[in-house]
Amino acid sequence: MENTVLLGFLGSLAAGSLTAVGALPVLLGKTPDRGFRDLALGFAAGVMLAASFFSLIIPALDAAEIYYAGGPVPPAIVCAAILLGMGAIALLNERLPHEHFQQGREGPEAASLRRVWLFVFAIAIHNLPEGMAVGVGFGANGLEGGMPLAIGIGLQNMPEGLAVAIALMGEGYSRVRSWTIAALTGLIEPIGGLFGASIISVSQILLPWGMAFAAGAMLYVISHEIIPETHRCGHQKKATSGLAIGLVIMLFLDVWLGA
Repeated sequence: MENTVLLGFLGSLAAGSLTAVGALPVLLGKTPDRGFRDLALGFAAGVMLAASFFSLIIPALDAAEIYYAGGPVPPAIVCAAILLGMGAIALLNERLPHEHFQQGREGPEAASLRRVWLFVFAIAIHNLPEGMAVGVGFGANGLEGGMPLAIGIGLQNMPEGLAVAIALMGEGYSRVRSWTIAALTGLIEPIGGLFGASIISVSQILLPWGMAFAAGAMLYVISHEIIPETHRCGHQKKATSGLAIGLVIMLFLDVWLGA
């Protein structure tokens, strides 16, 4: 069990580190246009959508069938855990002061907080469930369960990192500082990964709860944050194309590496 917790931490750390890789273009003086960024964020949404269902919800249903009685109980457990995951992130959205790049401030009033920290809190809300999903995957099935999630989440972290760095540059931060802050936001994921893997290592009976909870948390982020952001500037076609590409790539990775 200790090995799976360590794998969960290291896997989510590797996935989170790709946030820094995605933000590298700002150091090179290249800032992609909004259409490309919306396509890339659509790709991130597609990866998260596929990961939620194929890597988390379906295995959660299978695990629930093993650890709990048959009939309506296993799907009821998974449905409840999905809703709990969505509700948890919704609660964070309400309780943590944060700021979106286009929507402005949400959560409690936080006039004393510097604007950069509001951005950091917003990305933390995104990255925590992603790291938790990777940790749950490793905690459930070791490398076989966690590797597809780590690769998929890592890939979708790259456009998120780029979006954060570009937004911070728009607020007047230097290229180096924008990249540094974007890179640091990825370090939230190992915290979620350690938590997710640890919960599963306590008892396998918690496995369907943990997997479905992580899926629900990511589904909330997809619906509430990423898709509205990609559709705000009229690039719906590019965003939808990116979503389709991300979804099929994550599906391929899950079947190939999880087989």
